[in-house]
Amino acid sequence: MNLLRKILIPTVPVYQGITWLRNYCFDNDILKSKSYNFPVICVGNLSVGGTGKTPMIEYLIQLLKEDYYVGTLSRGYRRETKGFLLADDTATAKTVGDEPFQFYQKFSEIIVSVGEDRQLAIEQLLQLEKSPEVLLLDDAFQHRKVQAGLNILLTSYNDLYVNDMVLPTGNLREPKSGAKRADLIIVTKCPENISVKEQEKIKDELKIKSHQQLFFSSISYANEIISKEKGMDLEELKNKPFTLVTGIANPMPLVDYLNKKGFNFNHEAYKDHHDFTASDISKLEKMELVLTTEKDYVRLKDALKGNNVFYLPIASKILNAEAFDNNIKMFIKSF
Repeated sequence: MNLLRKILIPTVPVYQGITWLRNYCFDNDILKSKSYNFPVICVGNLSVGGTGKTPMIEYLIQLLKEDYYVGTLSRGYRRETKGFLLADDTATAKTVGDEPFQFYQKFSEIIVSVGEDRQLAIEQLLQLEKSPEVLLLDDAFQHRKVQAGLNILLTSYNDLYVNDMVLPTGNLREPKSGAKRADLIIVTKCPENISVKEQEKIKDELKIKSHQQLFFSSISYANEIISKEKGMDLEELKNKPFTLVTGIANPMPLVDYLNKKGFNFNHEAYKDHHDFTASDISKLEKMELVLTTEKDYVRLKDALKGNNVFYLPIASKILNAEAFDNNIKMFIKSF
């Protein structure tokens, strides 16, 4: 914990009290939420980031896109536009945000939308000539004006929300009690060989409620890295020193993975959603080989002239995926 966060400890009860009061007002209909007569699935967390929301949204898209017309709705964090927007062929990371732009680039057959006012955005989506049959809300657990039919809460294996405190000293956006709103809780970024005993231990720590189900997921890394014009087998990096560039909330799982693979690399870490400047781009283009995340790459690729920057695709791998998938499909079929 840095010095500033220690200094701000006395303000923690104030922040916690405000967020608790807000939740109390929604829970008791003093503040109103709006529900919808079609499947709306929220993916979110209690912390400020780094739990793997983007891979989870992509997992759900992959699961559902063959059977349903899927839509995603994000805030579009750090975009240079305002209001409701649909991603189209003119979209960039600057107009819709990096995660929505990533969704659009990978899944052309779905609706990708952004909007700060989630209620208004859903109204706009429902007025489309072909509106989504299933809507995935990205990072919307605290956006309680919309009442999702299914709430999926993510928490990282190495940073469980029960071991944290609220901002500004901790990383929680709201008190731990907010987890009671979740229907499914997923512990993300687990070791692939996590034991049944450890799963039970975590379940006890999280105090899972009777209405909730707990799942565990790990990160699955691709065997190939990709640039503008070509792909390369990941194993080829063992003979090529490179620079890892990250602008995400928690790059350590990727750093640990590359270290375990025995790669020789330097790591340049930027803050989450870093807006790469012309100076940054120039610096990267002078490097012999750069590896980055897919989320960072969507912000970089249009500015890059060379072909020396690659990204490593990732995906969520859910333990007991069949049971998780059935939960999602049964929820949708209930409408």
